[in-house]
Amino acid sequence: MAGSTTAERGERKRESSGPPPVRRSGRRRLHRMIALAVVLVFLGSGVFWLLYGSDLVRVERVSVSGTGVLTPDQVRGAAHVPLGEQLISVDTEAIEARLAKALPRIDTVDVVRSWPDEITLNVTERSPVLVVRKEGKFVEVDDEGVRFATVSKAPRGVPELKWETSRSGSAAASLRRIGDDRLVRAAVRVAGVLPEAVARATRSVKVRSYDDISLELADGRTVDWGSEEKGAEKGRTLTALMKAEPGARHFDVSVPTAPASSGS
Repeated sequence: MAGSTTAERGERKRESSGPPPVRRSGRRRLHRMIALAVVLVFLGSGVFWLLYGSDLVRVERVSVSGTGVLTPDQVRGAAHVPLGEQLISVDTEAIEARLAKALPRIDTVDVVRSWPDEITLNVTERSPVLVVRKEGKFVEVDDEGVRFATVSKAPRGVPELKWETSRSGSAAASLRRIGDDRLVRAAVRVAGVLPEAVARATRSVKVRSYDDISLELADGRTVDWGSEEKGAEKGRTLTALMKAEPGARHFDVSVPTAPASSGS
């Protein structure tokens, strides 16, 4: 009987040698992935404990930057940052809301977690561009028309907003008491575009109506500005007119293409 061929002997050898090496390689990769997953779980558990359970990342300090009129202690007191709480759990939006309600002088505040144990309050205060006299004191108004603080003394160099409406009796008293937001914003925008030299010299911004706003300068000179519209053009015209007529006491730039001056 003829013996097996060389091809048959090779086939039997392959069959008896076990699974192909590629299968063993796949099992090794699976074992490595399982081991990596276990390591990640332990690492994640450690990070979770560090953030939510460890005493190493609790709020111990509150720092304040950016204050001018306000003091850091005032800001810290109004913020009510919960000392001892996990830093990751601090509600930064609630802190911002408390500060906005308690201290209207604050325009913006950025509440920052400073790891591992500090909350930082970066404050930007509102700056007055006008003041409104009220019961012997002064209400500060910022460049958005927001009335944010009442002070006993007007800030140096800040003009006073005066109402000179045609209303009389209770209507005029009501307007003086609560103001008119639209007119306030118009006056603020006028004050914001005044040429630097004129702004420094302006003692008051008088409002009779939306289209009738005027300036009173520290040396007694006056300016009819008209409405808030074309403010930049009016500013340039006023600067040129004052240079051309240095002795004039009254200037009218309500129509900037047809300015006028009078008095000497």
